[in-house]
Amino acid sequence: MADCMFCSIIAGETPAHFVGRGDGWAAFLDRTPLFHGHVLVVPTSHRETLLDLEAAELAVVMGAAQRVAAALVSALACTGTFVAMNNKVSQSVPHLHVHVVPRTKGDGLKGFFWPRTKYQTDAEMAEVAAKIGAALGN
Repeated sequence: MADCMFCSIIAGETPAHFVGRGDGWAAFLDRTPLFHGHVLVVPTSHRETLLDLEAAELAVVMGAAQRVAAALVSALACTGTFVAMNNKVSQSVPHLHVHVVPRTKGDGLKGFFWPRTKYQTDAEMAEVAAKIGAALGN
């Protein structure tokens, strides 16, 4: 889709820090993360919401989210992950995306009042993406 930010990222037209790609999915760092290592897993075909995915695509995207969750624990030494998606409401980009967020006890994430962090530099963002990508085997 021509005006979709995530389609532009997938096509390589807009830069992003990819942590992995596979047949039918891509995963890259969120530019405004809850915590460093916050990854977005997206279908490579433009699908706006969960309801728009075909059954085979659902298995691919959620399988990738599962792999990313495991990679975050390995790469970032977090104790768990938060996995979520919005459909229409609160969906900042109208392209399905699964948030996979590294978690540790006492990290400050409570309910839906979430802190946001920033990467200090592009190099810091690239380093985090490389760690997660290595844990994914990419």
